[in-house]
Amino acid sequence: MSLHDSNECRIAACRCHAPAEAGEPGGMRDMSAVHLSRRGLLRATVTGAAAGVLAGTGLGGLLVPSAAADESMLSPEAALQRLMDGNERFVARKLSFLDEDLAILQANTVEAQFPFASVLSCADSRVPVELLFDQSIGHVFVNRVAGNIATAEIIASIEYGVAVLGTRALMVLGHSGCGAVSASISAGAVPGQISALYPYIRPAVDEAGGDFVESIKANARIQARLLSESSPVVAEALDGGTLKVVAAYYDLASGRVSLLG
Repeated sequence: MSLHDSNECRIAACRCHAPAEAGEPGGMRDMSAVHLSRRGLLRATVTGAAAGVLAGTGLGGLLVPSAAADESMLSPEAALQRLMDGNERFVARKLSFLDEDLAILQANTVEAQFPFASVLSCADSRVPVELLFDQSIGHVFVNRVAGNIATAEIIASIEYGVAVLGTRALMVLGHSGCGAVSASISAGAVPGQISALYPYIRPAVDEAGGDFVESIKANARIQARLLSESSPVVAEALDGGTLKVVAAYYDLASGRVSLLG
């Protein structure tokens, strides 16, 4: 099987988890709602506002953020701009989140969260997502995994952020010096299960001809495309104009995040 074929298989595997049609016995629609409700993920509501009902995402019956949670009511463009403005403050060393009262912010997010953006980033300790975008508690729904790859589990988490929490911008963030990409280029023997990352990243390595920096950027683009194409929740939000998906590159030396076309 070629690397291209393996990537297509992963997309197909993700699609097979798409919600069943309403009324199907034992369908994913019913099971997901029961599973999430049992965990009480959305028992809290915003004070003074009624919670709505999620429609058209295959997660029927789940509650969604109220209009009172203004952060999740941003337009996709405004949400992305808020991330990029925060990165400009980070680069300029003029962070504003430090001025927020963290005790009050923490207390206000104990019962519910309303992040305006989701970020899929590498697990690298040099990529502290909230700090890079000058954001504090409850603002960004962050998923981190080596190589910022869109596995089935990561896609499920991101879908929750989009469908239930109301995130308006979704960024896949690659970074300079990414060890997962470097290892995938060399494809050498490694301990444990580290090589399990290779099949997700090799399509980017092939696309970039083995160039390290270009492989990192290609990987971010491919994972963003995979999220857009393999997730019915993300695809529907894109079609409805309530979500923007972008790939980006973080330069460790300068601290700057650049959007990738």
